[in-house]
Formats: sequence, structure tokens, C-alpha cells
Amino acid sequence: MDLSVVDLSPVPRDGTATDAYANTVEAATQAERLGYSRFWVAEHHGMASTLAGTTPEVLLGHLAAETDSIRLGSGAVLLNHYSPFKVAEQFGALDGLAPGRIDAGLGRANGSPASDQALGTDRHVEDPDGDHAEKVEAVINHLYDDYPDEHPYADLEIPRSGGDPPVPWVLGSSPSSATIAGELGLPYCFAGFIRPQFAVHSFEEYRESFQSSTLAGGIDEPHGMVAVNAVCAETDEEAARLRAVAEATYKRMRRGEVGTRPTVEEAIDELGGVPEPTPATLGAKEWPRAISGSPETVSGLLDQLAERVGADEMMIQHVVGDHEDGLRSHELLAEGVGLV
Repeated sequence: MDLSVVDLSPVPRDGTATDAYANTVEAATQAERLGYSRFWVAEHHGMASTLAGTTPEVLLGHLAAETDSIRLGSGAVLLNHYSPFKVAEQFGALDGLAPGRIDAGLGRANGSPASDQALGTDRHVEDPDGDHAEKVEAVINHLYDDYPDEHPYADLEIPRSGGDPPVPWVLGSSPSSATIAGELGLPYCFAGFIRPQFAVHSFEEYRESFQSSTLAGGIDEPHGMVAVNAVCAETDEEAARLRAVAEATYKRMRRGEVGTRPTVEEAIDELGGVPEPTPATLGAKEWPRAISGSPETVSGLLDQLAERVGADEMMIQHVVGDHEDGLRSHELLAEGVGLV
């Protein structure tokens, strides 16, 4: 299967953003070496103590210089905070730095009221879905120089490589984002680690609403990817132990403790023990927030999840207590799915 990585640039305990970015670079070069298809970086605001990934467009420029062939992209640029023209300029510049291997992952999300206010974001949009669809379309029209001659923006140009332009993706975690992707005729990536209960419905909505695209950069047939929180270790039991960090982090978020991440030992203590290993076979209605296992187990689970929703690609996101555990997880998973 085509397998990719999305990286959040977690800040190590007692570390800094510099350490986080160095780890992201190491993860990207490893992913390229192992044969992963894409390496995306995320955007979060107001979580500096745990996540340093605030500006994908900056980090991707650095990753472009550190890699040679892997596709690089945003998972996602949060378009509700920005001007479509500026976002298009950013991806045009990235295309100039890494010709033919940039993915423009376009999403939306509100952070805390303070971070949204600091970003100048209007949190009360009358038609949020319509507004987002218009912004996605505007980014593409700018990026591909595809405004009609009579449009006020027709003479605006975006600096680019002159090769294959960045590929636009719509990212989301709900059926509404799937509808936008389908109606615009664009590839769709579903964040299965945020709202796993909507995965099947979202992909059904994507396929049902899909229209062959009239946009430059659009596609003729649906093409979807699911991002899954997954951690791999030599045994199912050890992988479940590492998964405790993701489980405890989610419980903290539910309690309003945003921006904290426990160690493995702290997570196990908070959970009252090591989580049960993820079953090798999931029931028809099961969609766990996080999965874990040996290379064989996780590979089989990814196949099941991809088949269940009809996804063409899978992407791995993880929340682990230690950077080395994350690298080892990616290495084992690459072996499990046959990338190496």
C-alpha cells in the first residue's frame, strides 16, 4: 500500500523548538530512505510547550533542502486563518524549492479564542462550509494561474518551478469536508485520529458527492487517504505499552488539559495499567482512535481500515513518549507493509 507520515513536531521533554525541528528532519529523511510516499507537517497554535509545528510553509522549505524525492506537504495549512493568495504564494515558493513534489493540504480549524484573535481570524462565519470551499478554490486558481481573463486577479502570477504544480488536497475530519472535496473534484484526506466515528460516513459522502473536477489540479475519479494514529513495536504487547501515551494524552484533552504529553510510565499510571493490545481483526463497527501492534498486526489493521472506507492510501500519525520510539515504529511499519 502507499503509506505516508504526518509529523506534528512534538517538543521533547526539557527540549526546545530547535530539538523538535531537528527530530522532524530526521523523521523525514528516514521516511524517504524507507520508501514512504509522502511526509506532511501539521499546523497547531498556542501549544508551544508540546508542539512546535506552527508554520508548515516554513518547515517544508527546510525539509525540501534535506530531502531529494519524497513528496512534502501540509497536513494541513489552516486556510480559515489566511488569505488564499498568500497561501498560494507560499506553495508556489515551495514548488520552486522542491519541483514536482509538493502537496498543498488545505484544512481549517479553530484554536483557542486567544490564538484565533491573535491570528486575526473571524470565528463567526455565516456559511463556514461555503466560505472554506471558496477559499480552497481561490488557492487553486491563484496557484495554477487559472482565473478567467475578466477576473480582477487574472494578472496576478505566482512564482513556481515551471514543472508539475503542487497537488491540492482537502483535509478534514467530518462529512462536510468530504462534501467539499467531492464537489470540487479534489483528493481527500480524512483525519481518522480526530473523529474516527465519522470515517466511513465521510468517505461515503466523498464518493457520492464527487464530481469530475473543472478546477486546474482537480481529478477525474475519487482518491482518498486516511490518517491513522498508529504505533508499531516488535510485539503487540510492547506496542500497546507505547500506545498508552496517545490514550492518556486524549484523556487529558477531554479534561481540558491541552498542551501536555505524559511519558510512557506516567501514561500507564494514569490509565491504571497498560492498554490491551489492539485486536488483529476489528469488528465491522469498530474504529479505534489509535491502533498498535507488531509489524504484521499493524499492517493487517491498516489493510482492514483501508478496505472498510475504500481509501487509496494510508497515512501514519503518532503520539509517542520518545522520538526514538517513533523512528523505530516507522521502520518496523515499513517492513510490515513491504516498503523495504
